[in-house]
Amino acid sequence: MPQCEMCGADEASLTTTKVEGAELELCSSCTDFGTEVRDESTGSGGSKYSTSSSTGKSSGSSSGSSSGSSGSSGGSTRPRDMFDDMDEIATDYDDRIRKARESRGLSQEELADQLNEKASLIRKLERGDTLPTDDIQRKLESALDISLVEGESVDDADWDSGDAGTMTLGDVVKRKD
Repeated sequence: MPQCEMCGADEASLTTTKVEGAELELCSSCTDFGTEVRDESTGSGGSKYSTSSSTGKSSGSSSGSSSGSSGSSGGSTRPRDMFDDMDEIATDYDDRIRKARESRGLSQEELADQLNEKASLIRKLERGDTLPTDDIQRKLESALDISLVEGESVDDADWDSGDAGTMTLGDVVKRKD
């Protein structure tokens, strides 16, 4: 029997509800926290979904522009976007750059000359004031023989349990009663 993604209750049927931008499968008592999302089976030319409040009232006129993808498959998989293929920059990228530069005995100016970049960029990167672009990241990783990409952390391993459905939003959220 499926579980509500908010409270964890076992229900025979769940309703797809948008809560603060996230689409969740919720039980009837939790749908009051969001807006019900209904799949439009008729090709009306508008957006793929129509929304209405949990009381059944219509949300008004459609917006006219759709942000959905045109080639989505009809399954429960979410469409891929540009962020799926992006590597996440490590939170301590500034320390990694500085330590690697210092271990090679280079000044900020010397490293900048080696990379054909400005010394002010190296200073900003080492202070953590700016994130490296993809091009700068590749140059730094190659020149300093380091990785600026975030590895899988212990916190991420908690979410990769392999058994889908073991954790619900209710297991993670701390209530302020």
